[in-house]
Amino acid sequence: MKHGKKYRAAVAKYDLSKKYDLASACKMVQDMKFANFDETIEAHVSLRLEKNATVRDTLVFPNQFRGEKKVLVFCKGDKVKEALDAGAAYAGEEYIEKVKGGWLDFDVAVATPDMMKDVGRLGMVLGRKGLMPNPKTGTVTPDVANAVAELKKGRTEYRADKGGIVHIAVGKCSMDADKVIANISTLLSEVNRKKPVGTAAGFVQSVSISSSMGPGVWVDYKEGE
Repeated sequence: MKHGKKYRAAVAKYDLSKKYDLASACKMVQDMKFANFDETIEAHVSLRLEKNATVRDTLVFPNQFRGEKKVLVFCKGDKVKEALDAGAAYAGEEYIEKVKGGWLDFDVAVATPDMMKDVGRLGMVLGRKGLMPNPKTGTVTPDVANAVAELKKGRTEYRADKGGIVHIAVGKCSMDADKVIANISTLLSEVNRKKPVGTAAGFVQSVSISSSMGPGVWVDYKEGE
């Protein structure tokens, strides 16, 4: 892949073949920023997983960097008021038909268990966008008030791709480095918590961070840190 002058100039500042402690890596990523917008900082965590295995869960970063999410709750009866009082942008069973018609003016969807029979039929719409409620991520639950509150606080899903790598945004280049470091530390702690029973040492094989447009920096990470 051919890179532009600004990218090559950023790369020339450091030896990117080496691994750096987390604080130094964050400083480097922020220093190599060259785009004329506030680039997102991304973490890439490579995991040792068995064939067809994956890691998937949610977390709340200690330092938020995104706008508040619009939450849709598929529910009925008293749960509608409960969801709206908790801060949901939309709530009710009538939204099933709206979504079926292509309406997607929300960032995340929650559903009560009794609604999943109907919500499940929206797989062609919600599944493609990664918006299908899932009990593994706490978005299929009878406790809609708590689910909405957590999502409004910034609860974010992470999952390993087919190559066993978790790719996730962890901050912005404009943030204090300490806040980005705290977010990455939270991510690594949560990922390690999902380590399958019986997995040998070396579950986290490598960690790198980068900005949206910039080069990746390897992090000298050891499990348990």
